[in-house]
Amino acid sequence: QLQASGGGLVQAGGSLRLSCAASGRTLSTFAMAWFRQASGKEREFVARSSWSDGPTFYADSVKGRFTISRDDAKNTLYLQMNSLKPEDTAVYYCAADPRMYNSGSVVRPDRYDYWGQGTLVTVSS
Repeated sequence: QLQASGGGLVQAGGSLRLSCAASGRTLSTFAMAWFRQASGKEREFVARSSWSDGPTFYADSVKGRFTISRDDAKNTLYLQMNSLKPEDTAVYYCAADPRMYNSGSVVRPDRYDYWGQGTLVTVSS
């Protein structure tokens, strides 16, 4: 199971850190990612961590503002979000992919086998 937390209400320009705790599975055996879904929109890729200290990938919309990281010893994935904008408002989901190789499909939700329940981030202007 994946349990996302850390969402909340923040003003534009502020920061939040999301966490995703894994239970029942060893995080080190998965590539991990964050997706988000704004109201009325499709779920979109945010960031991916291939493995600990491995390659990371970001959506252009968050590059330079968000940082994905993981602590496999704590079985926890993080997303540090800085310089938040109102358009970052969404429910954020963590996801796990047992296929740790990278390809173009890593940005697709159907690449990921396991999902957390989501945590709401609201950025006010």
